[in-house]
Amino acid sequence: MRLFLDTANIEQIRHGVRLGVVSGITTNPSIISREGKVDYQSLVKEICSIVPGPVSTEVLSQDAQGMIAEAREIAKWAENITVKIPASLDGIEATSVLAKENIKVNLTLCFSLNQAILGATAGATFVSPFVGRLDDIGEDGMKVVADIAQYLCYYQLPTQVIAASIRHPQHCLAAARAGAHIATVPYKVLLQMIQHPLTDIGIKRFTEDWEKVMGAKSIDPGKL
Repeated sequence: MRLFLDTANIEQIRHGVRLGVVSGITTNPSIISREGKVDYQSLVKEICSIVPGPVSTEVLSQDAQGMIAEAREIAKWAENITVKIPASLDGIEATSVLAKENIKVNLTLCFSLNQAILGATAGATFVSPFVGRLDDIGEDGMKVVADIAQYLCYYQLPTQVIAASIRHPQHCLAAARAGAHIATVPYKVLLQMIQHPLTDIGIKRFTEDWEKVMGAKSIDPGKL
């Protein structure tokens, strides 16, 4: 399972890429708004220049023709742009048109296998079930991810499932077990994934043992 970062913060993105574990970015209007008043196009282009893989950028139009027009313009910004289209009837229509033009689509705000089936059939590159938001209303968000992943695998379809609206590291584990191709995670969750108290205890113990024997707090690589 690959990891995308769900942010538009440049420093967070640079750090994720520097770690070597982030292969794509997802954004949305809410995430962009957290960065304050920015030049939207310039920000997206900068993100695309940093990240080696897909960068998902959302359209704002709600009708099919408006979505198509926006998507065509956004797709010109960079080669690794993926356009986020909502899982609505107009969104499905727009997806089918854009897919024929080889514009990559991430069908977003997906909450059911039915929506994913329509998105995959229309030619979406990705479908993004929102796990956390489904959990919020008492549904099993990860079950939807698993159902979609099983469907795509069974019919050997090229569409990939992105587990979105990830709230905590346990969601990442569940997404991997469910067969998600990708989990898109907030920066905070990415940092939490590496944390374990036994690792911290082990590092501290190794350091203390070294200092007891060698009487030094640092290691000179040249003397090893």
